[in-house]
Amino acid sequence: MDLRHTLRMLRQSPGFTATAVCALALGIGANTAIFSVVNTVLLKPLAFPDPERIVVLMNKGPQGSGAAASVPKYNVWRQQTSVLEDVSAYDAGGPGLNLSGGDRPEQLKGIHVSYEFFHLFGAQPALGRTFTAAEDRPRGGNVVVLSNGLWQRRFGSNPHVVGSAVSLGGESYTVIGVLAPRFTFDPPADLYLPFQADPVSTNQGHYFRVAARLKPGVSLTAAQAGLNLAGEEFKRRYPGALGPKGTFTVEPMQQLLVRDVRAALFVLIAAVGCVLLIACANVANLLLARATSRSREIAIRAAIGAGRGRIVRQLLTESVLLALLGGALGLALGAFGVRALLAVNPGNIPRIGPNGAEVALDWTVMGFTLLLSVLTGVLFGLVPAMQAARTDLNAPLKETSARAGSSLRQNKARGLLVIAEMALAIVLLVGAGLLIRTFTALHSVTPGFDAHNVLTMETSLTGTRFDRTSAIDLMTRQVLDRVHALPGVEAAAASSYLPLDSGLGLGFIIEGRPLTNGPEHGGAAWNYVTPRFFDVFKIPIVRGRGITERDDAAAPQVVVINEALARQYWKNDNPIGHRLIIGSGMGPAFKQQPREIIGVVGDTRDGGLNSDPFPATFIPLAQVPDAYMELNNRFMPLRWLARTKVAPFSLAAPIERAFQDAADLPVARMRTMDQIVIGSTARDQFNTLLLGIFAFVAILLSSIGLYGLMAYSVEQRTLEFGIRLALGANFPTLRNMVVRQAMALAGVGIVVGLTAAFGLTRLMASMLFQVKPTDPLVFGSVTFLLAAVAFLASWLPARRALSVDPVVALRYQ
Repeated sequence: MDLRHTLRMLRQSPGFTATAVCALALGIGANTAIFSVVNTVLLKPLAFPDPERIVVLMNKGPQGSGAAASVPKYNVWRQQTSVLEDVSAYDAGGPGLNLSGGDRPEQLKGIHVSYEFFHLFGAQPALGRTFTAAEDRPRGGNVVVLSNGLWQRRFGSNPHVVGSAVSLGGESYTVIGVLAPRFTFDPPADLYLPFQADPVSTNQGHYFRVAARLKPGVSLTAAQAGLNLAGEEFKRRYPGALGPKGTFTVEPMQQLLVRDVRAALFVLIAAVGCVLLIACANVANLLLARATSRSREIAIRAAIGAGRGRIVRQLLTESVLLALLGGALGLALGAFGVRALLAVNPGNIPRIGPNGAEVALDWTVMGFTLLLSVLTGVLFGLVPAMQAARTDLNAPLKETSARAGSSLRQNKARGLLVIAEMALAIVLLVGAGLLIRTFTALHSVTPGFDAHNVLTMETSLTGTRFDRTSAIDLMTRQVLDRVHALPGVEAAAASSYLPLDSGLGLGFIIEGRPLTNGPEHGGAAWNYVTPRFFDVFKIPIVRGRGITERDDAAAPQVVVINEALARQYWKNDNPIGHRLIIGSGMGPAFKQQPREIIGVVGDTRDGGLNSDPFPATFIPLAQVPDAYMELNNRFMPLRWLARTKVAPFSLAAPIERAFQDAADLPVARMRTMDQIVIGSTARDQFNTLLLGIFAFVAILLSSIGLYGLMAYSVEQRTLEFGIRLALGANFPTLRNMVVRQAMALAGVGIVVGLTAAFGLTRLMASMLFQVKPTDPLVFGSVTFLLAAVAFLASWLPARRALSVDPVVALRYQ
């Protein structure tokens, strides 16, 4: 009966119903869209067996914790069988693998994994089997497991593929299995190779990760205690390899995956929560106004026996139905909104899949939307319902007009709701303003290199063909000669890294300087490059010279350092002529000869535009020791760069043909450097866009709320205005009175909002760059903007007060 009456009442007021439903749909839709992302990233368990017990093993020191692992550490962790099981090594995808055969060679994404990997992550074979322990030992054989996607795409779902041979990097591998289609991993891979870690290795290079499962009944604290003991044992076995204050630690894999985005997602959840509260306040104001017009109806219902609880139930039924209608529309808006937002580059948010494919409106999201709709209906409907139920019966029943006046209590409630809207809007505006300032600051940062008109690509050098540096040096010279000969190419080079991309780091000793804190003086990024690398990126040579063709394998060992390293270790002295021993902690097989510093180059922000440049070294590709090159080729690609005089992609096909002619190598990940720079700030841009949209919606809803309150107030006071005009008041006086009333409410809301923002924006500190959470420019600008909007929202109703004819106003009932 309540529902039928509610439907009849809503049909009789289509304008009110549409306005309320649309306002709620905006708030609920925004919450649905963001919650669907949060549900996928933060709430859904990992799609592996016993995901809550899967942990990543890490190093911990005074500067924090990191997940990179070395083979000696992996061997020690595998021995912690009292607290861990299925200890698995895996790399991040490496350089790719060149698959020969077919129409043309193809570069595939392959990762090296230990044999425990498949059991740890629940990767079951659809055909054949996975690796054995014997195959995972050094020289255990060339075997490979295919992903289901590659098996279907490249091998045509051939059921007899197991046992066949494929050529990867010029070597023959035997296919031993095909994984089931339901298995996915991040990063995704086309095929899996055995890790084959050496159990007696002393190689301290950190180039892969290790995960494990806590044994049944073992807590995270107990595992941590066991790893602390393992850390002490490791330091005794390998002095200086961990650092005096270093140890081992564990972290749940799901927490580690979302570590970098958790704070940003919580900020977005808070933002859409503010939008919903503003929408609720708007609809509550509409209901209060509607309750005034329905006060006679409610009084009659009470007079004929309806109790307060019965009236409250009826009014709450109306508000909940409104919220459910808004929730249904909001669910559709949320589904559309999340797809539209993820179409914008979200900046590599983990777990959402390619193009956000893993984000879906599942039962959890729909249940959240339903619950949110019901709670919203109760939230915005309770105050108006209680106010209406407390109405005095005598006054409404004595009203001779259909227009009933608002009580003082109702006017106060509506004023408080507008104040709350203004306060919430200013919190959102301040947050959006801070992110806009951050994004502007990021784009004003000088990265230290010129990204314009630079084309980049990658090739895999896995396999015995490129085991030795001399072979790679010869190949790069042949390729670069062909690329340089192309019309439109200004300069070309090859390197182990790209600016703003990841690379290797190695410790070093400054020859002749005493050691005071550990076995090395420090660490720096380690990059090998060909001549003209600095020309491609227009990185300036600050001192000395760069790397030239004369710096070949037979020449004296040399190194170029950046300004950050020179400042840190030579301060105001000249580092030219000093010598570095790089990689001394990697083990005997990786020992390098001292290298003379021949030049200092300008800094580049390789850790991101929001990070300070860190120390870096550059050595000639021709002088890389074979052991380093073999290790690097296994886990990293060779990058190629070409500065062009024309649009970079217009030379993509000729450059690719040059690779085929000179080296018969497939090229992968062809990107411009401008794309890489844009990608490095994509997450900041995504956060700024979202918070900006929510702030716009908030200021729109709050200004509508203020306008609605003042318009209703002017209508209710029409008789009063007529009397004032009849007694001699002028139009400007009435206008100023209305504007002052509105600006007083807005002023209180602004003060409350600024106070809240002053405290809450500190939670955004990790998302800001070169901007303080209490930035006065942002706070001042937002205050002025919201005050201007509030003035405009009050000016229009004030104009209505000016247009009142005193004679008409005196007849207004």
